[in-house]
Parts: sequence; structure tokens; C-alpha cells
Amino acid sequence: MVVSAPYTEAISCGQVVGSLSPCLDYLTNGGDVPPGCCSGVVGLNDAAKTPADRQATCGCLKSVYASNSGINPSNAASLPGKCGLSIPYKISPNTDCSKVQ
Repeated sequence: MVVSAPYTEAISCGQVVGSLSPCLDYLTNGGDVPPGCCSGVVGLNDAAKTPADRQATCGCLKSVYASNSGINPSNAASLPGKCGLSIPYKISPNTDCSKVQ
């Protein structure tokens, strides 16, 4: 009998977009971070347990960033800290997600 661990899929871009959708106004306009935004950011961070999860999340963040030209780079970079988190990479279109551990 062969027993194997269940296959778990990395975080999907749909999860990332859903978690960050309440943040879009802050990311584009600044101001106060809505509470729903931070709960999404914290939930996303909690879900990204493995390096593969964090790399997938990073790649999705870059994709979201690229498809929303109105995102302010300093707002994106400051978002984790405003939600009380420290993440191991900068939210930027220039981040090399393959190096995220």
C-alpha cells in the first residue's frame, strides 16, 4: 500500500485579487487603509506558508500591479507595514519572485 501526502495547490491569483480588492482605493489614492484591506492582507500572508506559496503570491501581486496602472508604488510598498506585517519582499513590479523564500 502506498500512502502519499495530499497535493496542495499554491495560492491562486484569484485568492490574491480577492484578498486585495478592498485595498485598491488605498493603492491608487493613498489615505487611510480600509479595515477590510488589512484583514485581506493579513489573511493572504497567513495563507502563504511555504516558499512556493510566497512565490505564487509575489507573482500574482506583480500581475495585479501591471494590470492596474494607477497603483502608486509607494502606497503598494507601504501597505504591509500599514497592516502590521513585515513580508520578505517589496511589492513592486521589479521584484524577482523566484528569489522569494
